[in-house]
Amino acid sequence: MQTELHRESTAQALSEPRYGNGISKAFRDWLSREGGAYAFLTPYGLLFIIFIVVPVLAAIFLSFTFFDAIQPPRFIGLSNYISLITQDDTFMKYVLANTIRFAVIVGPGGYALAFLLAWMLAQLPRLPRTIFALILYSPSMTASVAMAVVWKTLFSGDQTGYLNSFLMNLNLIREPIQWLTSPQYLMTIMMVVTLWSSMGIGFLAMLAGILEISPELYEAAAIDGMTSRWQEIFFITIPSMRPQMLFGAVMAIVGTFQAGAIGVTLSGANPTPQYAGQLIVNHIEDYGFLRYEMGYAAAVSVVLLLMVLFFSRVATRLFGSEA
Repeated sequence: MQTELHRESTAQALSEPRYGNGISKAFRDWLSREGGAYAFLTPYGLLFIIFIVVPVLAAIFLSFTFFDAIQPPRFIGLSNYISLITQDDTFMKYVLANTIRFAVIVGPGGYALAFLLAWMLAQLPRLPRTIFALILYSPSMTASVAMAVVWKTLFSGDQTGYLNSFLMNLNLIREPIQWLTSPQYLMTIMMVVTLWSSMGIGFLAMLAGILEISPELYEAAAIDGMTSRWQEIFFITIPSMRPQMLFGAVMAIVGTFQAGAIGVTLSGANPTPQYAGQLIVNHIEDYGFLRYEMGYAAAVSVVLLLMVLFFSRVATRLFGSEA
């Protein structure tokens, strides 16, 4: 009797899967279902961690240290942030004000201009729409070259500059104006150049979003009595392309706050003349790569990151699916 019970228990133990085998089978099943997707995501995940997560964490760590790129970082707590708020008169008086003014005008202005141009192009036939879209998009790919050649020639401070020559021929000015080194004009020129080159990937996303809207929605609205193009834009076009609007808003915010080479390229100096075109990115480069105060520059970059996150969150609230 005991021998039979022993045989039955042994057979039952062999027939039932062990705990470890059950886990391995579940893992194999999960791998067969989801392995391909995670294999495709792995390169992006590695690049994101290496080039985004690690630098951000390193900047946060260095912002609490004194680091001159020669000696090892020395922990100093919140001293960099305290100095930034209470002692850095240049940042509080010029850099922060310039950045906010630049972002408020160029960000919404470029965003609205991108949507308006995308909507206008969507009304054209395919061939002219493609040609004009390429013309509008090309400055965003050649912005640095165009700034060095076209804009610096246009705003040259001698009498051979296009703008000075034009105004002098009209007898509007008697002597050339130093457009790119004058604090009175530098910020305005920076805004014009940035708006000119702001038709980037966000503009293409908006154009694609408008073209994807079903014409039946407009036909149904016309049957219901909607006759104004403005009503179509606010009640059909924009609500139907919220993902593209959100993407364009985030790209505009990031592009505006990371702009810094414009003022330096146009004026040829960092800091810019009398800090007239000095933005946060220029302030970071000034302290990080000219003065080698890497810890302080990291603190400024963390502040810039928080500003971008805040405005990106606002854009998500406005154009996200929960809005």
